Amino acid sequence: MNGMGLSLSEICCLFCCPPCPSKIAAKLAFLPPEPTYTFEDEEGSTDKQKLNLTDKAEWQYSDREKENLEVFYTRTARGNRIACMFVKCAPNARFTILHSHGNAVDLGQMSSFYLGLGSRINCNIFSYDYSGYGVSGGRPSEKNLYADIEAAWHAMRTKLGISPENIILYGQSIGTVPTVDLASRFEVGAVILHSPLMSGMRVAFPQTKRTWFFDAFPSIDKMPRVSSPVLVIHGTEDEVIDFSHGLAIYERCPRAVEPLWVEGAGHNDVELYNQYLERLKTFVSTELTN
Repeated sequence: MNGMGLSLSEICCLFCCPPCPSKIAAKLAFLPPEPTYTFEDEEGSTDKQKLNLTDKAEWQYSDREKENLEVFYTRTARGNRIACMFVKCAPNARFTILHSHGNAVDLGQMSSFYLGLGSRINCNIFSYDYSGYGVSGGRPSEKNLYADIEAAWHAMRTKLGISPENIILYGQSIGTVPTVDLASRFEVGAVILHSPLMSGMRVAFPQTKRTWFFDAFPSIDKMPRVSSPVLVIHGTEDEVIDFSHGLAIYERCPRAVEPLWVEGAGHNDVELYNQYLERLKTFVSTELTN
């Protein structure tokens, strides 16, 4: 998510002439960056792609380690072709994370982070770019978010053969929206919600106490249907999605585990705190295994 600076006239317009949820979503949420990677067909293959990273991807490893990144396209139920990336971090890993990234980044920018994170917590990582992000087709919208993650989920299940009980859904910021939606419909090994939001209106207008019919991203209303264990992570000084969102989401989780409230952390620096990795390691290696 990005800053929510709306003028008085725009606020009046929202409430006097409320738009459909897709209009709110488009206005408040999506900032696809200039793509930091490209795909090209592998020689002799029509369904496997080769990844090319630009300098803006800021790849932090050697060319040899790029061999751990498998990329391909899949198609959503809404007809968009989206880019997928499977990062093979740990050969003997039990769990694979289905990661839905935050706003204003794409798979190229996230690739180094995925390799580092997965190696440290002994998980493989599968991710995808939302419609209109990276080399994914279509345009970003709330409906496309839900279709995008479901297409990624089916690719994990069919192309890679990963069982639901071995999948951890991990959403960050705007990525918590499709993560909660999928988790409310499928039981998985676990769910991680990093800087989650209750709904679009509650981010834009913090005094909002209910879900309006024209609201977007109503994750708070879907949480009671999430039957998997849920770890909520939030910085106490988050300047984009207030800490109160993480608390409210946590309180609505039927199977919440001990959350991670990172004192002093904002929206984009939670990963820099030591307790972030330690909490994830404990969650994956101890709590889920037991």
